[in-house]
Amino acid sequence: MPTISQFYGMYIQMFWNDHAPPHFHVRYADSKATVGIQTLKILTGSLPRTAERLVLEWATEHQEELMENWKLCELRAQPAKIAPLP
Repeated sequence: MPTISQFYGMYIQMFWNDHAPPHFHVRYADSKATVGIQTLKILTGSLPRTAERLVLEWATEHQEELMENWKLCELRAQPAKIAPLP
């Protein structure tokens, strides 16, 4: 599972050929969550409030890039790295 971004101790990852709907995975400390790319909502798991806010802020800024990466992963191609939050 490639890590496409990393910031503030959070790892943003995507699986190749993963199930729908389009989403990405977040690991932070002992927390894990999946976030829908189109809805920008937590689909499974949970994150601490501050981590969730930061991830959703980042995803909003990079939603188009996330969808492009989702399409690459469907083809089992290497997704591109996405800039972290400053």
